[in-house]
Amino acid sequence: MTKTRLLASAAVLALTAGTAKADSVLHILHTNDFHSRVESINKYDSTCDAETEEAGECFGGTARLATKIAELRAEFEAAGEPVILLDGGDQFQGSLFYTTYKGEDTAEFMNKLGYDAMAVGNHEFDDGPETLAALIERAEFPIISANIDASQSNVLKDKLLRSTTVEVGGETIGLVGGTTMDTPEISSPGDALIFQDDIEGITADVEKLTEEGVTKIIAVTHIGYGHEQEIAAAVPGLDALVGGHSHTYLSSTDDSAEGPYPTMVAGADGTQVPVVQAASYGKYLGHLKLTFDDEGKVIAAEGEPILIDNSVEPDAEILARIKELGAPIEELKNKLVAETATPIGADRADCRARECVMGSLVADAMLDRVKDQGIQIAIQNGGGLRASIDAGPISMGEVISVLPFQNTLSTFVLKGSDVVAALENGASQIEEEAGRFSQVAGLKYTVDPAAEPGSRISDVQVMADGEWAPIDEGADYGIVSNNYMRSGGDGYEVFATNGMKAYDFGPDLADVLAEYIAKQGPDFAPETDGRITVADATDAESTAEEAPAAQ
Repeated sequence: MTKTRLLASAAVLALTAGTAKADSVLHILHTNDFHSRVESINKYDSTCDAETEEAGECFGGTARLATKIAELRAEFEAAGEPVILLDGGDQFQGSLFYTTYKGEDTAEFMNKLGYDAMAVGNHEFDDGPETLAALIERAEFPIISANIDASQSNVLKDKLLRSTTVEVGGETIGLVGGTTMDTPEISSPGDALIFQDDIEGITADVEKLTEEGVTKIIAVTHIGYGHEQEIAAAVPGLDALVGGHSHTYLSSTDDSAEGPYPTMVAGADGTQVPVVQAASYGKYLGHLKLTFDDEGKVIAAEGEPILIDNSVEPDAEILARIKELGAPIEELKNKLVAETATPIGADRADCRARECVMGSLVADAMLDRVKDQGIQIAIQNGGGLRASIDAGPISMGEVISVLPFQNTLSTFVLKGSDVVAALENGASQIEEEAGRFSQVAGLKYTVDPAAEPGSRISDVQVMADGEWAPIDEGADYGIVSNNYMRSGGDGYEVFATNGMKAYDFGPDLADVLAEYIAKQGPDFAPETDGRITVADATDAESTAEEAPAAQ
């Protein structure tokens, strides 16, 4: 053992003063919210084209991640320091690879990269529990969630684990999973799975592992940065938490980050617990280094996310396999369907809190498709918009990257009071950047994020005969949304329970968007128009939302 001076700096966060005897070191490499970005991405988080790749402006991709992971593994193992690779969930959904292979490619590539464990994300249920079960069967590593009771599920019983252990460097490391509790609202896990309180579930498995003699325990969760800090504070015995779900970029050297890496939280038993995420889409590889004392207590935590940019050479073997798997979908992906004169922004922070360019555009396209059926209002969830589009020719692959869920248009009739209730639901979790935020067309409203949930919406107006008029809460309005929201997804139960004359109109939302943009011509320059007003927003914020930003 060596004497280690614990440095108080942005990059090295000491948990005890002075010096301490370092019993062992553990390196944790981690990803989260990969969303099927098997191929490299551009600055808009959609698939990189050959020209952008040639210019050296692409990020991520499985082949680059493979190279960096192998390089770091070799470095740490040569130094006699063990390393594990974890994923914070949401590997599924977001590109044509998932649309085509439904997770078969996910298992293959995660096995090749050598993951040690993965948390269950909400998007792992988008095609029902059967698709997750197939991933578990193919995966050579455990997939875990301590707050999902699968005992009543014919599909996942005895397959989905709550927690696990891995042996590295002669040490046993406990890993406890966790999944966001609102998964039944935002995905399709089915009725047989029971989503329990996350703090209670994680606490129970930490206690179980501790009773079994495991002294080093890491939570691997898909719950969101804010609540993950609450979990770290509430669960005794946790040594670190590797998270996901909120796509949070953390850094101790970049002022644009949402918090420090690692974020230190005062734990329930008086310790300091590091909490980390690594943004999303494979653009970064998280690297957390933990130093434990002889009793398995963390005495130092340090690290920083690693940007996976053009300086990382893609692994040749994996790149060849990606091209092989991509061949059947290349023709569809490369088909040019439209053109735009300006970028179309779908920044996550914008589309889940205020009017965004992509949100208005998609809602406009939905309404345009069914306006001759007496439909007056379109409502699209901001979380359904998964990528921006750059200026110039638009491929179908880019459009599908924006709208990858294969949702279809649904129309129905709703009372004005229920329209307002739907908008309140959309704004109910705005502080958490929840995906339920309402992007609209044929409608204007004001949202006050500082107000209590349920009273955040005001000044709702509907376009009628070319004029804006206050919504009549007793009147009937024709609504178009997507089939996911229509069935109550993202908390829109009011659509499922109170919607009248419901009709699943049918066209895929991606096709609707592509056809709408094509109809506008090559000089089309979409922008926001003030249909959503954020109360007390500054002029600077209003200006920022008009200019599409890269995610």
